[in-house]
Amino acid sequence: MPQIAQLLETYASQIFWLLITFGIIYFGIARMMLPKVEATVDERNKKIADDLATAEAARAEAEQLEEGGDKELNAARAEAQAKANAAKAKAAAATEKTLAAADADIAAKMAAAEAELAKATAAAMASVENVASEAAADIVAKVSGISVTPAAASKAVKAVMANG
Repeated sequence: MPQIAQLLETYASQIFWLLITFGIIYFGIARMMLPKVEATVDERNKKIADDLATAEAARAEAEQLEEGGDKELNAARAEAQAKANAAKAKAAAATEKTLAAADADIAAKMAAAEAELAKATAAAMASVENVASEAAADIVAKVSGISVTPAAASKAVKAVMANG
């Protein structure tokens, strides 16, 4: 076969050109493309590291602000609680004072009412005694025909009321 004989003659030249082509490609990639890729990767790594450092600084600042805010919030809560307690105490004292004044007023009114009731009761009892003694004198006069003096009738009614 003539093709096989030709192949052996051209085999050495094909290997030579193959090695030249691979060498050019290898050195072209290694000298031209690889430095650009490495520079891009290094730049990207530097940017990522810078972004991480910035994020860490922002996180630390946020934690400080949070701590400061928590302190201010706790101080405001304590102040509000103290004001609320003072207002409650003031309101309780005012209520106690008003209640004491109302109790004293009610006690005075009750004493006056009791005094008036006692007067009215005494007046009513005196009136009842008078009416009872007059009625007793009239009944005795009608039943027995004896005339009784108002003083005697009053004395008899008082004796009966004292026993009853």
